[in-house]
Amino acid sequence: MSKSSEPKEKFRTMIGGQALIEGILMRGPHKDAVVVRTADGLKVEVTPRKLNKPGTYKTWPFFRGIFNFLDSNIVGVKALMHSADLAPEEMQEEPTKFDLWLEKKLGNEKFQQAIMTLAVIMGLGLSILLFFLLPMVVSSFFDKWIGNNLLLNLFEGLIRMAIFLIYMFAISRMGEMKRVFSYHGAEHKTIRCYEAGLPLTVENVRTQTRLHPRCGTSFLLVVMVISILVFSIASSALLAIFPSLGAMRSTAWYRIIMIVFKLLLLPLVVGITYEINRWAGCHDNWFTKILTAPGMWMQNFTTNEPDDSMIEVAIRAVNEVLPEQEGADRW
Repeated sequence: MSKSSEPKEKFRTMIGGQALIEGILMRGPHKDAVVVRTADGLKVEVTPRKLNKPGTYKTWPFFRGIFNFLDSNIVGVKALMHSADLAPEEMQEEPTKFDLWLEKKLGNEKFQQAIMTLAVIMGLGLSILLFFLLPMVVSSFFDKWIGNNLLLNLFEGLIRMAIFLIYMFAISRMGEMKRVFSYHGAEHKTIRCYEAGLPLTVENVRTQTRLHPRCGTSFLLVVMVISILVFSIASSALLAIFPSLGAMRSTAWYRIIMIVFKLLLLPLVVGITYEINRWAGCHDNWFTKILTAPGMWMQNFTTNEPDDSMIEVAIRAVNEVLPEQEGADRW
């Protein structure tokens, strides 16, 4: 836990980022910036953001959360792979024979696109498998003893939370992840400093807390809580509409149907969670403090205190994405 005091926000910014290998991805209202510390100094790449046109279905409430989530994953994976290419040689892995063969067949550009697409699919697939499919499968074997649909979904949610907490604790203990989590801490501290209206200097950033209420960790935890509610309501409605499913409760087919049904509900869960987090980010009251408290606690595992060189990277990343018009980045 950071010993620094809670900063006084003068405003809340929509600027946010992601820790990379020896760097940070920072996303502003109009630009994305990837800043990586290489052997030759800071490598900076700034690209314009591809924003959805106002009024289109991609900007509608609930829909926008799904598209923003997918966009964040794609941009994040691309930046992470790019930072791995720019990282010092001792941190890079030698390409395998398969990698070299695939690059030769597809060409460098198509190879990079193929690897990025595969990485996004594998990342989302692993998350769904580990945090949703596995808890669903495990809890389904207890439906003989837990007849109440709400209790069964609550039990499934508890399994999901347990797996998530164990996973986060495990990766926080990995040596190679400690520096990544330190960059995560640098990103949070710099945003805190910016929102407090202080000049972005190493000295000012260093005194800030590394915990931030609008972190992606909070989003994931709220996803798990919302999934309990959505799955409970939706599965109860499904059983009410198709009462014959209740007679199949102890069969494998029933488990398969319910698992597929809940997987189809995941976009809805993401959309609802996005709107809740968006609302919580605009308000400061006892309810939002309770809502963000678990995510703040989890950041004790997903962030570490950065050194000054990491803070310099974060400051540069924020400065690169600041809007030309002051206040255009307000949440």
